[in-house]
Amino acid sequence: MTTGSSSTSDRAVAAEPGISTYLGEESALRAGRLGTAGLLLSVLAATGPLMVVAGVMPTTFAVMGVVGMPLLFLILGVVLTLFSVGYAEMSRHVHNAGAFYAYISRGLGPTAGAAAALVALVAYSVLQVGIFGIFGFEVAGLFQQYLDVELAWWIPALVAVVAVGVLALLKIDVNAKVLGVLLLLEVAVVVVFDIAALGDPGREGLSMHAFNPSTLSGVGLGTALCFCIAAFTGFEQAPVYAEETSRPHILVPRVMFMAVGGVAVFFAFSSWALTVATGPAGIVGEAQKQSAGLLFGLTEDRLGGTFTDVVHVLFVTGMFAALLSFHNVVARYAFAMGRESLLPARFGRTNSGSGAPGTGSVLQSVISLIVVVCFAVTDDGKAGDPTAPVLHLFTWGGNVGALGVILLMATASLAVIVFFAKRGAAGAQAWRLVASGIAGLALLVIAGYTIKDFDVLVGSGPDSALNWLLPGVIALAAIAGVAYSLILRSRNPEAHARIGLGNEAFQLDKKAG
Repeated sequence: MTTGSSSTSDRAVAAEPGISTYLGEESALRAGRLGTAGLLLSVLAATGPLMVVAGVMPTTFAVMGVVGMPLLFLILGVVLTLFSVGYAEMSRHVHNAGAFYAYISRGLGPTAGAAAALVALVAYSVLQVGIFGIFGFEVAGLFQQYLDVELAWWIPALVAVVAVGVLALLKIDVNAKVLGVLLLLEVAVVVVFDIAALGDPGREGLSMHAFNPSTLSGVGLGTALCFCIAAFTGFEQAPVYAEETSRPHILVPRVMFMAVGGVAVFFAFSSWALTVATGPAGIVGEAQKQSAGLLFGLTEDRLGGTFTDVVHVLFVTGMFAALLSFHNVVARYAFAMGRESLLPARFGRTNSGSGAPGTGSVLQSVISLIVVVCFAVTDDGKAGDPTAPVLHLFTWGGNVGALGVILLMATASLAVIVFFAKRGAAGAQAWRLVASGIAGLALLVIAGYTIKDFDVLVGSGPDSALNWLLPGVIALAAIAGVAYSLILRSRNPEAHARIGLGNEAFQLDKKAG
């Protein structure tokens, strides 16, 4: 069912294809730059397949002791598919680079939208900055291993800050090609390992024990959910690029379902392959023994040293792809917020040549630079010590960002229900609204576990102040968003009313004129 307002927006885009915002061409994201393949690759790059298989999976096996991770990925795939049912339908009616906050604003009002905007900006920003830590650490490790050169982790991290910043200023279709090549290489080596593991299983053979529901029992299940859902982060970004596709009402929903389904099956299969390679009875012990080296040890045993070297390199390039993907998302959120007065107007402008949201991109580069430098200056460990770059920067940023995204998805589920109910479409959209409600409740449960077990997720200990300071970053962002929204409403009610409208505000200006 198409609402009247979305029809107006569609006519505006059709009538004036060069203008993607009500501010004019100089502030427009360029439409038609991404097709299905480009959008899908841009979205999937953020999931970091090798980063999950080599990092998240061994950590979850080791820390939580939950053998049934493959089943857990499938269960989360169902939950996120239910979420996508309503989210995708919303994307047919609202085309806005602000995605989460635009949807929440259209359903729950401008003030809720403003809070969501700042939460999204902070969540994706810290997710991206955190990856610089593990990227720098891994690159330094490669220099030490292959060139016998001792390198501080922050040197390659700073180089990556610059490289990502430069690439992000180019056309989005150029970015999509870079992301696509890196992603496909990652997926290829993981698939090769999966096949090798199934062809040379451990002592228990091709055991399906990891799919047994009994493997999900234990105190670590809730925290394992938090680890695993973070691996899906990225699929929900498709609407961020809606204004840069030619048919957003078709491509965005299609890509979201392809992404969440593909990620669920891929990670379930790959985590099962790990259990097959070691044997389900041995996976927890091996993960505790080898930690992040589990995948590399298993590939060396089955595919040799040369292939393992390739995996090491692609592990790093995959992280670079995730860095670029998250950077692009942050830049587009900043762009959407700039054109709707949630950030200074300069953020709502794009580069004349590439059409990239330059000011938002530069902002994220500056934030990344400052954070990496701060962690570098305060790092008193020796070269090769993972404490500052991995256990702090990467772990803190990843978990704070994941918590923010989970809460945004839960809130967006509610917003979808309210959006269609207010328009008298609840009956026609009944099954989608039920799906959104179920997904929203499930996501709230996962968010609750994330907050409850934050000490386990970041390794801080039960009495550490970090257990409330780090999640407090998301709460503070939401409060600041609400406070600014109230100020904006009192000073500029027209701008406040436009929060989340995006393209449709162009039509409002035309009618007002």
